[in-house]
Amino acid sequence: MATEPESTTTDSAYFDKMKGEILEALETVIDPELGIDLINLGLIYGVDLDENGHCDVEMTLTTMGCPLTDILDDDIHRALLGIDGIKSVEIHLVWYPAWGPERMSRYAKMALGIH
Repeated sequence: MATEPESTTTDSAYFDKMKGEILEALETVIDPELGIDLINLGLIYGVDLDENGHCDVEMTLTTMGCPLTDILDDDIHRALLGIDGIKSVEIHLVWYPAWGPERMSRYAKMALGIH
């Protein structure tokens, strides 16, 4: 029976732990217009962390040309750079798949009165 080398297992555990911390940090970033965090709004499509401490965030916005892009960008950088081990952050805005209310969590829908 083949087993993974210990360093691969350790690396995997580290990156799983860090992904959890990244997602928790992104839950602290609140959309100023809606008052709901980016995770529950379904705006975060993916996160990745490399061995050099560089974090890529793939996300969308509720609308193209959102006037709050700079605020959200600053808040994301502040939240993620506060995590020990993250040295740089790059945000990639994507428009596909398009965001819609169906991407929101049950919590976000309830908070916004969407049934």
